[in-house]
Amino acid sequence: MTKNPTESTEFASDLIDARIAVLGDWRGAMLARIRALIKEAEPEVVEEWKWRGTPVWSRNGIICTGETYKSVVKMTFAKGAALADPAKLFNSSLDGNTRRAIDVHEGEAVNEEALKALIREAVALNKAPKAAAKK
Repeated sequence: MTKNPTESTEFASDLIDARIAVLGDWRGAMLARIRALIKEAEPEVVEEWKWRGTPVWSRNGIICTGETYKSVVKMTFAKGAALADPAKLFNSSLDGNTRRAIDVHEGEAVNEEALKALIREAVALNKAPKAAAKK
């Protein structure tokens, strides 16, 4: 069976590189920094390109997406509602039962250590047996 090129990690990484370059402003720089932090927190992360243009980072399941909009870079954590967030990074999509998001606006700094801890926690949740993952 031939793998779809959009499912290839190398192809996805190239598309993410292109997205960062095309943005050419603070959003591209922020997406690049978020990407670097994800890779620092989880060196075995898999980069994917889904839903017609959304960077996705996975390890035993989706960790988060990296969406870019006109005034925000958004990290949506697939299982964010199940994650502890002592640094209160989540500031968007707080009403749902599953996902949580972090919106970063121009000029805002990211608490890098807290973000890496959140990424590690998301990976641990993805690796947990399904019964243990349910709260």
